[in-house]
Amino acid sequence: MKGKTQKQKIDELLNRGVEQVLPSREGLAGLMGRKKIRLYLGIDPTAKKLHLGHVVNLRKLQKFAELGHQAILVIGTGTVLAGDPSLREAARPRISEKEIKENIKDWKNQLKEVLDFSKVRIRYNGDWLLKLRYQDIIGIASHISAGKLFQREMFQRRLKKGDTVWTHEALYPLFQGYDTVALGVDLEIGGTDQIFNMLIGRELMQKMKRKEKFVLTTRMILGTDGKPMSKTKGNCVWLTDSAQEMYGKIMSIPDRLILSYFELLTDVPIKEIRNLSFRQSKAKLAREITCIFHGKKAADLAEKEFNRVFKEKKLPSKMPEAKVKERLLNILDLLVKTKLTSSKAEAKRLVEQGGIGIDGEIQKDWRKKIEIKKGMVIRAGRRRFVKIQ
Repeated sequence: MKGKTQKQKIDELLNRGVEQVLPSREGLAGLMGRKKIRLYLGIDPTAKKLHLGHVVNLRKLQKFAELGHQAILVIGTGTVLAGDPSLREAARPRISEKEIKENIKDWKNQLKEVLDFSKVRIRYNGDWLLKLRYQDIIGIASHISAGKLFQREMFQRRLKKGDTVWTHEALYPLFQGYDTVALGVDLEIGGTDQIFNMLIGRELMQKMKRKEKFVLTTRMILGTDGKPMSKTKGNCVWLTDSAQEMYGKIMSIPDRLILSYFELLTDVPIKEIRNLSFRQSKAKLAREITCIFHGKKAADLAEKEFNRVFKEKKLPSKMPEAKVKERLLNILDLLVKTKLTSSKAEAKRLVEQGGIGIDGEIQKDWRKKIEIKKGMVIRAGRRRFVKIQ
């Protein structure tokens, strides 16, 4: 954004990768032109690892902070106890306080390349939600109709199927919405899946504080298979991935996602990308994202290794090694023993899909017994290799 006017900076911030601004972009831009606003992004600690899907909103939060606005990352230590029902076909499993602490233990380290913690403040909504008294909860709930809470599309879909919608799921938007009131923010940002929850917060702010709150939704990034990024689908690019894993996963995304990845995850001008071929742009994208989290040197090495394996058709220069004492093993047992798969079911699926190779030969029979030899190289999928010691 160097060399741009304040108005141009605000305009880019409110348009690049942004789906909606409610009630209006013009209103929010005008407010930002008059004062430094307070805004927040909330993330529930449902897992230990964060992925690129989280990074979209985190980058947007950082951009607001860089313009001097008061940016807050709210970690949902309170809301996670209810469990966000957004886009869920069933209730989330309940989570313990111990699991919450374990999940967020490494978050700050994972986010250090995305957020400048001297400009972005971290808050935990358990600090206020867990202190609410009975009369407080009744007071909050009195501002939102029960009918509105149950009108959610996913709730109606579940009810039509005869599934249960639990009361704590319906109350989740109230608890998330109360974050808005507790923090007194001017703006909340989140993915398009959060629009219902964020608008409940807007309504609570209007009724409880007589204050307007803007809502900004970003476009959701899709996973390596072109479907919504989700840990249960195994299509995530994790912030904890090694440089080689991250580079390889980005190179595996469908070509139709390249522009959205550039727009949502980098600062590269879109005009610049449109002048590149798909192969050039995908390699540039993989390098850009890997560089953010691992640095230029690691990104260059990851690119070199990727080209070695996939262009030159050579084995990786380095690969994990595994000791196997048995001389003869069923292929499924071998894959689990070498930790190339986490289960026999996953191993069987990969074999049937032609995703397993041993010394360059594709294996298609999951019942096959494999004679174990020193120096044998096993490949699972496109990027996972193990050498037998």
